[in-house]
Amino acid sequence: MTSFEFLSGRTLLALGAALGYTIATIIMKYMADTTDTLLIGAVAAVLALTVIAEVHLLRQVDLGLAYVAIIATESILVLLFALMIGETLSPREMAGAALVVAGAVMVSF
Repeated sequence: MTSFEFLSGRTLLALGAALGYTIATIIMKYMADTTDTLLIGAVAAVLALTVIAEVHLLRQVDLGLAYVAIIATESILVLLFALMIGETLSPREMAGAALVVAGAVMVSF
């Protein structure tokens, strides 16, 4: 196993899908204050690209693994964004995030 094997097509597709969902979530967070047609179009475009990445991923791996990998990665990214913008997480929310990540690790190996 080479040190760059983690950068396989499957890994990049899962990361791409998770990042796409994260970007859509961030845009929607900003839309909570204002509704703009341009932002709605941006969410639609990001989600369309995300769906393409996820469909390609599902051609290569089982649904369960793809779903958990994407959700876990997206959860981590969204929680990091929430912390960056000053939102706080309760101990229960942090424990839930840890369980999602632990579950992803368990099904990945």
